[in-house]
Amino acid sequence: MCRHIAYLGPPSPLGELLVRPAHGLYRQSWEPRRQRYGTVNADGFGVGWYADGDPVPARYRRAGPIWADLSFADLARVVRTGALLAAVRDATLSGADAEAAAAPYAAGPWLFSHNGAVKGWPGSLGRLASLLPANELLSLEARNDSALVWALVLHRLRDGDEPGQALADTVLDVAAAAPGSRLNLLLTDGETVCATAWGDTLWYLAEPGRSRTVVASEPYDDDPGWREVPDRTVLAATRTDVLLTPLKEPPA
Repeated sequence: MCRHIAYLGPPSPLGELLVRPAHGLYRQSWEPRRQRYGTVNADGFGVGWYADGDPVPARYRRAGPIWADLSFADLARVVRTGALLAAVRDATLSGADAEAAAAPYAAGPWLFSHNGAVKGWPGSLGRLASLLPANELLSLEARNDSALVWALVLHRLRDGDEPGQALADTVLDVAAAAPGSRLNLLLTDGETVCATAWGDTLWYLAEPGRSRTVVASEPYDDDPGWREVPDRTVLAATRTDVLLTPLKEPPA
């Protein structure tokens, strides 16, 4: 379920990254090439981007399919950015949260997305949810598994964890509480991108000479530079470097 993408590089229109590529996120909403679970991502979409001089990203999110939103077509044509995170959504369960359930989620400089599903939701994460302060639980943007996973990641970030460590530890905790979950997480602050491959596809395209890195659920074109991230891996990237670190299975 779901497809997402993060970009760091020279300023570019949103449409050049999300719409124009032959197999970009826009097309992945109805015809993904490598999606293992679900077939159509039409239950919402969102894009978050950073403007020069402002560390807090802007977001545009809607509850319907990306191809039906004419306002997004205008935004994609004229808005330029050097960093973004975008996603199209295939909902695991129906709900009443509408666009609040669509990634990217945000707090301060951070944008976050979850591609996957938590097994046994919501009961499986009761213990982990109980570890969060009440004000953080009450601040959840939506009542779905992705929003709670984001709250767990954000709690670690606020406690001072490095982004990659916050993702890795959250994945291991959730995987231990809900075995069989798919937990591909994507996080950016506009300068770095961190991601996990845990149960679904993840790829990256690194072009150090252009100071450009793309991390995505699947390649948006047939450039031979795309590399698949092995399952059970955390990725940490800047505009010029990509580091892959294996993740261990949580104890049984």
